[in-house]
Amino acid sequence: MIDLSPEMVTAIMMGGVFIGVLTGYPLGFIVGALALFVGFSIFGWSVADVIYTRIYGIVTNYVLIAVPLFVFMGVMLERSGIAERLYDALYLWLGGLRGGLAVVTVLMGTIIAATVGIIAASITMLALAVLPSMLKRGYSKALATGAVTAGGCLGILIPPSIMLVLYGPMAGISVGKLFFGAFLPGFTLSGLYVVYITVRSFLQPQIAPSVPPEDRRVPFLRKTYLLAVSIVPIAILILSVLGVIFLGIAPPTEAAGVGAFAAILITIAYRRFSWQVLKETALVTMRACGFIFIIVTMAVAFTAVFLGGGGREVMSNIILSAPGGRWGVFAIIMVIIFIMGMFIEWIGIVYIMVPIITPIAQAAGFDILWFSIMVCINLQMAFMTPPFASGIFICRGACDPKLGITMGDIIKGVLPHVALIILGLIIFTIFPQIITWLPGQMIR
Repeated sequence: MIDLSPEMVTAIMMGGVFIGVLTGYPLGFIVGALALFVGFSIFGWSVADVIYTRIYGIVTNYVLIAVPLFVFMGVMLERSGIAERLYDALYLWLGGLRGGLAVVTVLMGTIIAATVGIIAASITMLALAVLPSMLKRGYSKALATGAVTAGGCLGILIPPSIMLVLYGPMAGISVGKLFFGAFLPGFTLSGLYVVYITVRSFLQPQIAPSVPPEDRRVPFLRKTYLLAVSIVPIAILILSVLGVIFLGIAPPTEAAGVGAFAAILITIAYRRFSWQVLKETALVTMRACGFIFIIVTMAVAFTAVFLGGGGREVMSNIILSAPGGRWGVFAIIMVIIFIMGMFIEWIGIVYIMVPIITPIAQAAGFDILWFSIMVCINLQMAFMTPPFASGIFICRGACDPKLGITMGDIIKGVLPHVALIILGLIIFTIFPQIITWLPGQMIR
């Protein structure tokens, strides 16, 4: 064994993560290797017991069963054709507005977010269903791809969110309370995106022209019917999952099972279900969950060694000594999360940082539910800030090459939305009740 000081453990492990990420190796391998080598240096052969205990505790956590169920629900809905139906209905209602198709995109992202919970599925659905139509109508590539990426990223915040399911056990917070704490902030961000698109389209009409009246000349009753047919199944799904949590009927894990079953029923009702669809959905779910749980287990091992080596105390002393009191502490944590989000997968950030920053936030006197949602809102930017920016890469990969969309177009389009998320963080800091009110209304 090597006598490493807590300061040395902190420098090696946190610095090793950033250096390792720059090498291009998968995050799970990087943090797992750091946990093994640093842990062996500190604990010797007993590191196996330290790591095993923490990993066993997390993989047997009952709440995490909800992860594959919510992923299955999202993938099944992606194949149900729900996005196309919703777009057709909203197109007729809002297409006549200047910038209306981009507004439709954000609204679709908001609605889909409340049913899918994984951004890869949300962004892909929007890119396939909406993007070609916007570009055909003369929309700016930057505005169109920005709306697709930002609207799709709402799926990681608005429940049922995989991020919140993973965050809850790490912070010791009810996943149900996190779900309902994220609702109003998610809708607020959606509203900010819509306002931005509307104002910019008014000031620059050439980048977002309205749809000609002859292309949307449909009887009122027909438009209403199409909207109802597309919205009602989604509303039923949302109520079947989140309603039972809010009313205290079932916890998130059982609600996720209900949601997965309801997604199958919707796919059957839309006549898109087949054994091939079921097989593909199951395979995609297994691949996604395999990726998630590799990072989760390795990050948990990393955290076990980091905490055992005294790293949390070092981080706490550094952050709590920041100028500006408790708000200085909060600002430093937010900046750290933002910078990490530019380089590291969000799952790694949650499992590495949450056990460290949650006690710091408690010591600083913050409401932990409010603080946790603020961290998750901050992580929205991780999907849109290069070089990692998984949301940008997903959007680029989902776009038809014939559209001629470049990475530069998408980056230019998402930057205003990143600024709006920062504005949202300021609003939720001034008015914390936006986050804390709805969880307080839950039936216990």
